[in-house]
Amino acid sequence: MQFLQQLLNGLTIGSLYALIAVGYTVVYGIVQLINFAHGEVFMIGAFGALATWSLLFKGTTAIWVLPIIILGAMLASVSVALLMERIAYRPLRNAPRLAPLITAIGISVILQEGVRLFYPEAKSSLSFPGIDIVTGPPIAIGGLDLRRSTIFIILALIVCAVGLWVFINRTKQGRAMLAVSQDPDTARLMGVNVDRTIAIAFALGALLAAVAGVAQGLHTRTVTFNMGFMAGLKAFTAAVLGGIGNIQGAVAGGLVLGVIEALATQYLGGATWANVWAFVLLIIVLVFWPQGLLGAKVVDRA
Repeated sequence: MQFLQQLLNGLTIGSLYALIAVGYTVVYGIVQLINFAHGEVFMIGAFGALATWSLLFKGTTAIWVLPIIILGAMLASVSVALLMERIAYRPLRNAPRLAPLITAIGISVILQEGVRLFYPEAKSSLSFPGIDIVTGPPIAIGGLDLRRSTIFIILALIVCAVGLWVFINRTKQGRAMLAVSQDPDTARLMGVNVDRTIAIAFALGALLAAVAGVAQGLHTRTVTFNMGFMAGLKAFTAAVLGGIGNIQGAVAGGLVLGVIEALATQYLGGATWANVWAFVLLIIVLVFWPQGLLGAKVVDRA
């Protein structure tokens, strides 16, 4: 029974990693950019939700508050992501690959410090509001304690992953994103607005990060200014594990990483070793299976 409980915990944290990893994958699939500031977009989403609740609903824990704080989180994350793309990444689109990578690290530090200065109390953990239906007492099922936040996180992953797949494969804008990912110059000649398409990819990644930020806050009931750093690294690990550029792979990689981390925490050294085993797994995958579990998406451009 203890094994099943740890497995359930692993699926929970793995679903969070998967939500963030899919955001990495959307951007990488379009511009082949590893956006190391994506973890901070996740953090901004959590603080956006907290700010929305504090300004409009402080003291209220009713279910109808949940969609509004999610919208607040999305607004904050998407705004930051679009500014990031327009000001920092677009001018470097044709620069050597190292330039946007270093820029992403710089943006990550700027966003962390900006939130720390804006929220001086964020140096320590801030309490995240509870929502009755999500943060209520656990549900006992056959000896397992199923947290309501676990149900919310897994459902959020399913809805977001399916919605993203439908958007990319069944809409005109989604087909434009596929065209840009394969050959942006030819897509431009065919009438696709490449700049707008790339901006939409950043916005989609930010939407998923915002949902993950709210889910993390509801699950742990705390947020900090540096919560995005390790979460972003774990999500990148999940994306590589599943196959960078592959949306289904990002979901699978996140779930596998979460389960392995939870089981390793229980049986291989405790919680202090959780990060060690996560990155040991990354090294093993890169050495022996660099294409990932479901294969990296490789784009041949003319």
